[in-house]
Amino acid sequence: MTTHRFIPTRFHNVLGSLAPALHIADGDTVVTETLDAVGYDKDGIRRTSGPNPMNGPIFVDGAEPGDALKVEIISMVPTRGTGFTRSIVAANVIDPETVRDLPSRDMAIWAIDREALTVRLSEPVAGLENFVLPLAPMIGCFGVAPSLGQAISTATSGEYGGNMDYRLFGPGTSVRFPVSTPGALFFLGDCHAVQGDGEIVGTGVETTFEVTVRLTVEKKAGLVWPRGETAEDIFAIGNARPLDQALQHATSEMLNWLASDYGLDRTAASHLLGQVVRYDVGNVFDPAYTMACRVAKKWLVRRS
Repeated sequence: MTTHRFIPTRFHNVLGSLAPALHIADGDTVVTETLDAVGYDKDGIRRTSGPNPMNGPIFVDGAEPGDALKVEIISMVPTRGTGFTRSIVAANVIDPETVRDLPSRDMAIWAIDREALTVRLSEPVAGLENFVLPLAPMIGCFGVAPSLGQAISTATSGEYGGNMDYRLFGPGTSVRFPVSTPGALFFLGDCHAVQGDGEIVGTGVETTFEVTVRLTVEKKAGLVWPRGETAEDIFAIGNARPLDQALQHATSEMLNWLASDYGLDRTAASHLLGQVVRYDVGNVFDPAYTMACRVAKKWLVRRS
């Protein structure tokens, strides 16, 4: 297997059936440096515009519609000592009458200590003078080309992935995307130093990273929505609006997964999910919301 150091010369604000920037073999590893969500690089130079400029697309040999592209997130190393967020929660996550009392949503700068692996406000506000967070890298936006030749904005998400902003999309996680076009056409960008559930201020701590991923084709996988796996859990993703529809997509994908890989019929899967399922909120700021339906592996026995 080959390791490719991918240095983009163009960036994209859509995920779509665009001309490949890199061709790789099934199972190869890619190392690449991302821009932040508005297009600045590790040196603070603006290379392009937002939202969420993507590296790619990467064509993976052997990937065909009906397959899955497995993306193993091997490492994420911050390449800049600063990041930014908005300073106030978004209007759509609070009661309408509360919106009138909010201050302006200014930009806040965060200091990233790349030796201590911590994140803190550069100019702490009252009450947060000692607020220091551990670095928790995650990919905000990634995925494959959508079906039907569409090119869809990096501001949103769908079956193909996209701007999901789910905090478990970090090192050690493997994610499978349903392939809809030859080569899969994989895109990657919009990395965060840390983020709470929901991305409720409209950003994580947006910054730049060197990201290493391994891309593997799984034939005739039968996925509809993205699936993820950590050392402890499996999870299925649903992207839609309203939030209950995203939950329905994620739960349906989990039911299918429990049947195909774990041999559980609808009754057995319902008993299991009814008592041990965990639902995590991904993005609730952008046009499509993200929900993760998550089950701990300790409750599961994979069918041989």
